[in-house]
Amino acid sequence: MSRAAGRFITLEGGEGAGKSTQIARLKEFLEKRGRAVVTTREPGGAPGAEMVRKLLVEGPAERWDGVTEALLHFAARREHLRSTVWPALKRGDWVVSDRFADSTMAYQGYGHGIDRALLDKLYGIAVGDFRPDLTLILDLPIEAGLARASARRGNETRYESLPLEFHERVRRGFLDIAAAEPDRCAVIDATSDVDAVASAIGNAVVQRLQV
Repeated sequence: MSRAAGRFITLEGGEGAGKSTQIARLKEFLEKRGRAVVTTREPGGAPGAEMVRKLLVEGPAERWDGVTEALLHFAARREHLRSTVWPALKRGDWVVSDRFADSTMAYQGYGHGIDRALLDKLYGIAVGDFRPDLTLILDLPIEAGLARASARRGNETRYESLPLEFHERVRRGFLDIAAAEPDRCAVIDATSDVDAVASAIGNAVVQRLQV
């Protein structure tokens, strides 16, 4: 797929890492440098994908097993890419997404124990060879992230209600992904204040993508 001058940046991390806030800051940062920016999210980011999102984030934690979750995520991801991400990149826009496939590997792979080979196969079917240009992983201790998420929303989503051990596996998954792909991934300390995190993200984007 031809991206013109566009770039695809993903923000990843556990619950309460502050991705939504930092995506808004990053959009402003990039626009000041003359980039047209599309912000989006997963699951979701396109009408059909938003319908699948409701199935994934609402209802009891035991609603789906890990394989069903993975299938739903990749179905939503395909629609997101086809309807939103790829058209924007072809226009030359920069796309910043709240989550992408690393979340599926961390949550369904590490968290639920789904075999990596299965997830890689689903990635190939739904996504192909396409990869983010840069992935920023916002990292902070599990308890702090869950407390932030609960305070922000006032209630728990399906994922937030899962046990601490699950979230610890997810955090380890993100850090393992970053260690395995250092050219694509940058780990950002999300325990700092909003301005400090935004500065670290801006520095990473400048260094990695020469914006």
